[in-house]
Parts: sequence; structure tokens; C-alpha cells
Amino acid sequence: MPGNPTPSPSPQFSRRTALGMGLGAAAALALPAQRASAATAVGGARLAAPGVQVARGAGAPKLPKLNAKAWLVADHDSGEVLASFDAHRALPPASTLKMLFADTVLPEFAHGLEHKVTAEDLAGIPAGSSLVGIQAGTTYTVHQLWQGVFLRSGNDAVHVLASMYGGVDKAVAAMQARAEDLQAGDTHVVSPDGFDHKGQVSSAYDLTLFARAGLKNDDFRGYCATKVADFPAGGGKTFQIQNTDRLLTGQGVAAYQGLIGVKNGYTSHAGNTFTGAATRKGRTLLVTVMHPASGYEAVYEETAALLDWGFAAGSTVSAVGELVTPLSEQPKKSASPAAGAPAVVSSGTARHGEGWALGGSAAVAAVAGGGLLALRRRARPTGRRRA
Repeated sequence: MPGNPTPSPSPQFSRRTALGMGLGAAAALALPAQRASAATAVGGARLAAPGVQVARGAGAPKLPKLNAKAWLVADHDSGEVLASFDAHRALPPASTLKMLFADTVLPEFAHGLEHKVTAEDLAGIPAGSSLVGIQAGTTYTVHQLWQGVFLRSGNDAVHVLASMYGGVDKAVAAMQARAEDLQAGDTHVVSPDGFDHKGQVSSAYDLTLFARAGLKNDDFRGYCATKVADFPAGGGKTFQIQNTDRLLTGQGVAAYQGLIGVKNGYTSHAGNTFTGAATRKGRTLLVTVMHPASGYEAVYEETAALLDWGFAAGSTVSAVGELVTPLSEQPKKSASPAAGAPAVVSSGTARHGEGWALGGSAAVAAVAGGGLLALRRRARPTGRRRA
């Protein structure tokens, strides 16, 4: 287990990206970075402190020995952070940033929507990118494109979906706005693909927020749990693609019992990063491991070790912080109603991609001062999203 090294600066990018702004605007620029203080740290003061944070009670197992630059283990349902190491340290995220891209863009298109890829869709893909093998002139369904994103971490699939969304700049602006909604203040998005772009950073804390938010979407959960799929090769032919998540497939390391996703990433600059989620005996844990010092398999081995520790610890450890609730899911504050008028109560339980319905798929109405306030559910799209 690492000691308490002098931590690298952990920038908290404070931006004034309005969630209601037009998503065609340029991405919000980061203001000068400042180190997160204990008083302002998202998720709790201990998460801003350097070194290992854990509150072990009687009979609690010891943490495994790890050499990652940052890591975190949390309970998916309660949001309690069970242990962490430099949780808010800003580091290159590699392809784990695709979790934020998927959480932002996935709800916008119907599965069966077809798109004929053009050369323009594939422009701007960084050299050395991971690719699923998309070809200009071939038609793909949105479902197939997302398989390319989740299984092969294909930057070509990401750029096609971003092009369909309205362009890379628009996708980046939307991702940054979604990060702010999730209170992921360590994250600065430069490109939707997670490649080594200057200034593109995230943290173990933020990546865990992205995974938790994404897993609320059944499609997101289904894609990250898919092991193999047939992918179009053009001319009516297909080829098989396999998920690069080794804890899911068991390639090179033992498959982890109960694993439900979510996303791995690697670049020569960022090293290996992984966020995983697993369920055992009705409990789901989330673990993020960033940049282990040794070996390609270490990110999976350390993730598995932290999952094992979390399941074994049970109630013998106390929370050292929390995964915060997205701003859009918090109860809305309203002005005090006029005397004699019923109060309007809003809900913070809606899921991203599902709108703000309080129940069912019909419009929900609340009577306020004799008027009718309707809050409509955001329905699953049946075709291409309109800007």
C-alpha cells in the first residue's frame, strides 16, 4: 500500500458552463487551476487529503498493496466512498473518458437509426488511436456504433457519433456541461475520444461519478457488459469484435465474478486506467484505478483486489466521503407559495436520459394556484435527434 507521498497538484477546474446554454457553443474554457482544499472538496474533506483515506473498524481487512497513482472504491447504491488514494488528483483519463461521452450522447439516438459514414465523419481522429474498423461509405446502425465504442474503444466510432450529434466541438461542450452537472470538477474535456490531448484530465473520483451515472442507463449497462459482437465489414460481411475489458472476458487475467462493466483505457502517456463495477450478494461496488506503476495487467489486478477488499469489508469500514448527486437530480428549490396556495414539489429522482418524470411515461401535472404545470418525460428517440 502506498505511503503518503507529496501529492501532485489536483486542479479543480471551475467553469461557468450554463447547463441550459445552446450546445452548439464552444466548450467552456478552464479558468486557472487551483488545488482543491479540504473545505471545498466535492464528496468530503478527506477526499482532498493526500495519501490513503480509510476508516477501518474492528475486524476490518487490511487494504491490498497497490502502486497506482490514484484509486477509489465506493458503494454504487449508497454512494459511500469506502477508501481512496489521491481521489481528486487530476490525471490523463485515456479511454475511460468515453464513459462521459456515452452518458452524454447515448440517449440522443434510437438503436436502429442507420447512418452512412462519410470521410468527414472520420476526420480528425488522432494518429495511433484504437479503432474498430469503420469504413467511409458503409452504413452502420447506432447500435453497432456503440458496440464499437464500448467493446473496442474505437475512436472512429466515437467520431462518427460525435459528427451525428453535431460535431466534435458540440459534443465536447455537452460533455463538459454534463461533467459540471455531475459535479465532476477535476475533469477538463478536450476531445470526446479520451486520447492524449493537452489539458485533458480527470480523476479517480470523477471517473467513478461517470460510471455510476452511466450505469443508471440500461443501454449503457448492456453495452459495457457485452463480451463479443459481430461488426459490419462492408459488402454484407461481418467480423467479430471482443471487449477489451479483461476482467470481463478473462483474457490475460481471471474474469472477475459478478463484474458488470464498465470501461478500460490505455495510452502511452496516460498508462492504464480502469473503472469497474461488480455485484455480489446484492451489493454493487465501483472501483477506479489510475496509472499503476507496473505492468499492463496491474490495473485489472489492483481493481480486482480493491473489489475483493470492499466486499470483504462489509460494514466494518466507515465512509470517508461520498459520491455526490448530480445537480439536475437534486430537489429544486422554489419560492414560498402565496398564502393558501398549494406548494409545488419537484423530484430529484429522475435519471439522465429519462427526463424528469415523477412516475410512468405520461406527463406529470401539479396544480399551483389553479394553473397546470406539466413536466414531460424525455421519451426514447425514434430517429435522428434534432438540434
